[in-house]
Amino acid sequence: MKKKTSSCDLKSCFLCQRCLPEWIPAAEVHRKNFTYKKGEMIFQEGDVVKGIFFVYSGAVKVHKKWGSEKELIIRFARAGSLFGHRGLGKDHHYPISATALEPLEVCYFDLEFFQASLKVNPGLNQGLLQFFADELQAGERKMRDIAHMQVKGRVAQALLQLREDFGLTPDGAIGLTLSRQDLASLVGATYETVFRIINELAQEGLIRLEGKQIAIADAAGLIDYTKE
Repeated sequence: MKKKTSSCDLKSCFLCQRCLPEWIPAAEVHRKNFTYKKGEMIFQEGDVVKGIFFVYSGAVKVHKKWGSEKELIIRFARAGSLFGHRGLGKDHHYPISATALEPLEVCYFDLEFFQASLKVNPGLNQGLLQFFADELQAGERKMRDIAHMQVKGRVAQALLQLREDFGLTPDGAIGLTLSRQDLASLVGATYETVFRIINELAQEGLIRLEGKQIAIADAAGLIDYTKE
């Protein structure tokens, strides 16, 4: 982690977009900006919650231990989103970890200022409530899929969702490059199984492998696997 002079425009992050214009100068005073290297952990399970993070650029994986050696990726946070909110309950300790997937810049606000922001900004309250509702629905769908969908369907669905969330590179690949291990942690499967399925999808012409990047060649074919 490295503290830096802000390059944030005070318009892009989740908090600033939903605050009253009169509150933005206070946000500018209280924000702290940090950068993280790819693979650097921002916080881990059990750490004390001291504030909330808002992504200015880059991407974060939010993950949780699954057994003694495995992990399950809960969600991704990208530019304009937030993370660290799962520690806002009574316990005040993070139940999850967060790691930078690529070079990352965040705006950080301590809990006291964030809670004050909630009290005076109805739009922030409404936005946070909608965010929680969307995240809960996504989590319920993911648990349902892990229980009932074949791994190949879960991989296909994950690739389609990644394309929707992160867009495409100029070469047409999914805009977020994930390791096979991270993809396995996202769909709740083993590395070996996901590695095999990725190669099968490539052989079937549904995806193209370009080094570590994946491009979707036949979205309809992937959608068919999610329906099996």
